[in-house]
Amino acid sequence: MKGLLKHWREYLVLASIVAFGGMVVSQLASLQIIHHGFYRALAQGQQQKNSFQMGERGNIYAQDKQGRLVTLATTYDVAFLFASPPDVQDLEATATQVGKIMERNQEDVLSLLQQPNSLFSLIARSLTLEQEEAIQSLNLPGIHVGKETKRLYPQLSLASHILGFTNQDGVGQYGLEAHYQDILQGKEELLDVTRNPARYLRSAFSVAPEKGASMVLTIDAGIQSFVEAALDQSIADLNAKEGTVIVMDPFTGKILALAVSPRFNPNEYTQVSDFSLFINPAIQNLYEPGSVIKAFTMAAAIDKGAISPDTTYRDTGSVRIGGRTISNYNNRVFGEQTMTEVLQYSINTGAVFAQQQLGNEAFMEYMERFGIFERTGIDLAGETFSRNSEFKKGYEINFATASFGQGVSMTAMQVARMYSALANGGFLVQPYVVEKIIKNGKEELTKHPATTHSVISPRASVQITQMLESVIEHGFSRQARIPGYKMAGKTGTSQIAWSELGIQKSGYSDQTIQSFVGYGPTSNPQVVIFVSLKDPGTRTAEYSAMPLYREIARYIFDYYAIPPDAD
Repeated sequence: MKGLLKHWREYLVLASIVAFGGMVVSQLASLQIIHHGFYRALAQGQQQKNSFQMGERGNIYAQDKQGRLVTLATTYDVAFLFASPPDVQDLEATATQVGKIMERNQEDVLSLLQQPNSLFSLIARSLTLEQEEAIQSLNLPGIHVGKETKRLYPQLSLASHILGFTNQDGVGQYGLEAHYQDILQGKEELLDVTRNPARYLRSAFSVAPEKGASMVLTIDAGIQSFVEAALDQSIADLNAKEGTVIVMDPFTGKILALAVSPRFNPNEYTQVSDFSLFINPAIQNLYEPGSVIKAFTMAAAIDKGAISPDTTYRDTGSVRIGGRTISNYNNRVFGEQTMTEVLQYSINTGAVFAQQQLGNEAFMEYMERFGIFERTGIDLAGETFSRNSEFKKGYEINFATASFGQGVSMTAMQVARMYSALANGGFLVQPYVVEKIIKNGKEELTKHPATTHSVISPRASVQITQMLESVIEHGFSRQARIPGYKMAGKTGTSQIAWSELGIQKSGYSDQTIQSFVGYGPTSNPQVVIFVSLKDPGTRTAEYSAMPLYREIARYIFDYYAIPPDAD
């Protein structure tokens, strides 16, 4: 007895080993004998599907002004039905029973079961609970129910162009889902079961795939929701083809809202017949921005010391450049005007005058500084940019038309980024939409540079802001005023080139893109707001994009309780 007590620890360890060994043998017997057909078929199905074992995909969240999280994308388990054809005993009877439960034609099911050389034959995805229980209750040889994760977008179409979606194989398409595919989706190499079955069993059933990281966006759910509703209403009222709104923090590059209309429901992406609906116009469509560019022409010339806000010139209504005549909108003649008044009344010839004082070489240099020849670097899939090859040829007429926004192409995001530099003291920021990445329950802040480089001096930034304030206070943009706030902004109406409409024809169509870009309060700018509408039923942006801008700005000031900065 004493001997037994003396060695009780050794006996306990030995008993534990024996018990554990029995469990392992039992589990292996279950895997390799009892459920052999199921796992053999599932293994082949995984090999046919892709080369990686997927982990649970991370969630995507927006937040509101209180910091509360709003789920934009998550995953849930869903059952799928598959067969191991060699294990099916009665093909006809099985096809009849399965077809009845799944509401499928018996012949279709039978063709899936008549594949003797295949271990895995997918019958149906996304089973209902009733279908799953009915199939399992039959206990049909060779018929199995597996589990896979499916992506869910609880807010439906909200921020759909930011999110993108995942396809049936769980791979991100467009937007964040594509750009952050590897971070959102944990991956583990799937071993080849045909080469090393024992090793495969250890990998598949002993080592869980890595769980993907979740992320919290810079997107404010309250602003995003309001902007989308306001944009939809504006498009309906004006019979516009599409619209884009960007709301950005000018000092950090945070995107607070990015709305596109029309949108799509990422839960139902397979029902979309026109794939162009998945394109995000804010970063993937190029356009000639029109008169919003006049602010940059002026800012560059002021920064260089070529002009001041009070520099005057005499407008005769047109200017002759290299055998071509450039005229003002509606052929108006303004007479003697200051550079501030050029912006107030959006005078084309005045923009040409400022560009000529700056000089072609310096003008090209400033446009490059402002980033029109490069991507903004925003963390969304598919961002494009124009090399503006025609503009770079250096013809006099190209510099002249570029001064008021024609003959150069850029994205809406590039324009919003450029206006952020005007607002923040002259620095170019990098826009981004992911605020935080959460991995294994630990919060990891993403590192985005607040600025990239200086494009104009703080002095020039202050002066151009004062000029753009005057545009809203005294110019054609008075409808953008918000009582109690100093605002800066500029309209732009540009004709759409035939080539941009996919028509092989030189020149411009009658369709327009009407935009307004502004920021405020100018004493301490909180947001830059870019608004554009494609071919609305109005002549200029004064009656389309500008009222929408004002509605959005007013909402944001109230939403964030931003104090007034003017009488």
